[in-house]
Amino acid sequence: MKVGEDFPKIEWDFMGLQLLEPNAFIGDTVIAIVSIVLFFKSRQLYRCSENSYNFLWMWFFMVFGIGFFVGGVGHLMYNYFGIYGKYGAWYIGIFSSLILELAMASQLLNYKSLFEKIILLKAFTAVVLLTILVTTIDLSATPLKGLVIPTINSFIGLLFALAYLGYQYTKTKSREFRYLYWSILVLLPTILFQGLKINFHQWFDRNDMSHVLIIITLMLYFTSLRKVQKTII
Repeated sequence: MKVGEDFPKIEWDFMGLQLLEPNAFIGDTVIAIVSIVLFFKSRQLYRCSENSYNFLWMWFFMVFGIGFFVGGVGHLMYNYFGIYGKYGAWYIGIFSSLILELAMASQLLNYKSLFEKIILLKAFTAVVLLTILVTTIDLSATPLKGLVIPTINSFIGLLFALAYLGYQYTKTKSREFRYLYWSILVLLPTILFQGLKINFHQWFDRNDMSHVLIIITLMLYFTSLRKVQKTII
């Protein structure tokens, strides 16, 4: 176990390819599979009750899964794609957060249009800032800097959509929305693991621990989605 520093990146020679961080690729792929499975499960809910809430959550799962798979490939093929292989996951992360926020805003009775415009403006601003960042700064030496804008964008969006709106909806619609703000509590330890660089093993580092917590949050999302069908607009 290491605290305050990372293990050396795992290198993997496979069929003549010099691959990197296969553990990150495995973790990202597992998240992608879980997300796509939840996409198909939520699509069944959408067929039973066609509304924007179900529709947006359904596509959130798909886009979120695609983003993590692309991110896993970026890790695995870093020796070939370099920093450019990470761009796709960063942009898709902004888009998946946008879909989730719009899903939650779709249940607002007052100021719905205003909040939707704010959400769209926030996503557009994040895309512009990320584009400026990747075109003006060489991130090859410090790729984690590229995560700053998508992370801040998602953090603000999740706090509003899941913590604030999720809590408000438990009082006005259904207690089953509580799973959404619980998911924020599940994700909070990732700040600790990432900030302090707590790594249990070379094959199960701080990113892998974050992956486990993300999978739990995805299950909480779907649990709420399945249970609130009678109360959504």
